[in-house]
Amino acid sequence: MNKKFSRLLEPNLKLYFLCMLLFSVAAVPFKPMLAAAEAAVTIAMYCFFRSSTKKRKQGILQYINSLTGSVDAASKSTLINSPLPIMVFRPDTGEVIWSNEDFLQLAGVREHLFEIKVEDTVPDLPMEWLLEGKQECPGRVVMNNRRFRVYGSLVRARDRDGTQNLVATTYWVDTTEYDAMREKFETSRPVVAILNVDNYEDLMKVSGEAQRSAIQAQIDERLSRWAADSGMLVKTNRDRYLLLMENRDYARLVGEKFSVLDTMREIGGENSHPTLSIGVGRDADGMAELYKNASLSLEMALSRGGDQAVVRGKLDFEFYGGRTKSTEKRTKVKSRVMANALSELMDDAQQIFIMGHSFADMDTVGAATGLCCAARKLGKRAQVVIDLNHNAAEAVLEKLRARPEYTDVFISGSEALLRMQPGALLIVVDTNRPDFVESPVLLESCNRVAVIDHHRRAASYIENAALNFHEPYASSASELVTELLQYLVEPSDLLGEEAEALLAGIVLDTKHFSMRTGGRTFEAAAFLRRAGADTSDIQKLFQSDLVEMVSRYDVIRQAEMYRDDIAIAAVQEDGVERVAAAQAADELLTLKGVKASFVVYRDGDGVLMSARSLGDINVQVILETLGGGGNSTTAGGRVENSDPETVREQLMAAIDAYLEK
Repeated sequence: MNKKFSRLLEPNLKLYFLCMLLFSVAAVPFKPMLAAAEAAVTIAMYCFFRSSTKKRKQGILQYINSLTGSVDAASKSTLINSPLPIMVFRPDTGEVIWSNEDFLQLAGVREHLFEIKVEDTVPDLPMEWLLEGKQECPGRVVMNNRRFRVYGSLVRARDRDGTQNLVATTYWVDTTEYDAMREKFETSRPVVAILNVDNYEDLMKVSGEAQRSAIQAQIDERLSRWAADSGMLVKTNRDRYLLLMENRDYARLVGEKFSVLDTMREIGGENSHPTLSIGVGRDADGMAELYKNASLSLEMALSRGGDQAVVRGKLDFEFYGGRTKSTEKRTKVKSRVMANALSELMDDAQQIFIMGHSFADMDTVGAATGLCCAARKLGKRAQVVIDLNHNAAEAVLEKLRARPEYTDVFISGSEALLRMQPGALLIVVDTNRPDFVESPVLLESCNRVAVIDHHRRAASYIENAALNFHEPYASSASELVTELLQYLVEPSDLLGEEAEALLAGIVLDTKHFSMRTGGRTFEAAAFLRRAGADTSDIQKLFQSDLVEMVSRYDVIRQAEMYRDDIAIAAVQEDGVERVAAAQAADELLTLKGVKASFVVYRDGDGVLMSARSLGDINVQVILETLGGGGNSTTAGGRVENSDPETVREQLMAAIDAYLEK
């Protein structure tokens, strides 16, 4: 309606002529001569208007036709005289329609490619990208030993009989020299590697004077032989080497899976052979950054137990090796230094918060209570961030909350976030991954963080911590905290419930002192026993009721053997508790011939995995490929938006890849 109204208001010359003619007719009764003159003038003006309008339209049409002809001529001239090789073909049939002279020279033919198939001329040219509407071929196309980047477009052309066909026009850019230069640049980029003999000191202690020189000579000789074709190897210390190489050499070492790791273990006796850790830095902008990345990679390798190679690229880490048992190599000097540093941090802090991983277990709670005792000794009040409704340490928490010292000590992550003030100290225990903590938001909000953990470090870990007491050789976080307490408090300062919580954490992670135990583990247990820990009470903490036992054996009943020595239980039903799944994984290890066990079960929209090992199989490396983590004998993980059967297949693929390496 609005459009019709607007058209009425637009000027229309025909309407004006009609009005003038009506005025002439109206003037006839009064002055016939004047009316005749007006009518004559109106008719003359109307004829002139029609004539000029017709000429104007003809001029516009002629201009459009000439312009179209010029564009067509320019298009044809551009197509024929283009500096780029051009080929026009039908992608549905592969028939070549036309090509310019430059393309004929590239193709090595002298005549036009009429009635010839594209695959006869360029057999490696894909056509899917044109049909998908893309304007560039996703990869390089090789023709006559030359490499080309191919651009193209797809149009619909109508034949004389009226049928429509797809016609593709492709433009070919020769990139042979450019690709060769780029490949040369990529393969010649520098790579820095730092090699460290993990157990050099221990090896020298157990060897005689004559053996020491022989072992050192063998280490130097095998490393020199391995690096002979790889780059320049420089010995910077008695147990450390620097290797400078290029990307092409690095690719060869990766192809060999860093075989020097196995070569080093052939030196020495059965129980006293050297192991090597390698930190590699690559894809950096300068040598200083390369060396920094190599140092960071070496630190990562050592924090994961050594005997492996870690590569730091632009974005993340890559891991090779790390499948052997790690040997204990800790000194009390480090524990004393860490205890003094932690004491200073706690003394300077306005507030102290302690947080473990989500779904806290007895090891997390034990380590947290030990730190609460240290804070109390300094006259500070620490608060533990934990979800009291979802945890695996209810028995320990119940005993602790009955003590007046622990009134309102356990709070949620949201409460801690509201109470946190500038100058607060957050101590993270029993995990080093920011996505595994009880409250990631709280971790991001605090600028002073200390980490105490025994798990092998993953690619994502808490960076820039003010204190990082990370010992993958320790049995548990409770053991590490107990070592610190020996320099911070007296045994009488520990509450009996705190000592029992710490010892329960050690018992949990060592499977009642049967796995991952060393001399320091028993020293920590002895200290806690002197502090008042009752072993019979600790045994009661691990008791389960009939419902938990039935649930545990329901999981075990669904277990199947894989590769003769690995037990996998994939539970499709809902309702499996984490504690029951972990206990089922532990109990599966008691079966004859089982070296590792995995339990896969639902948890909301995701799938949880619990893994255990006797030490021959590194379950942490296996679950790491699925986003999990842990230690070589105890690991776990979660896969979002999946089902147990799918995760079970992914797990078996990860096991196959691990065993093949």
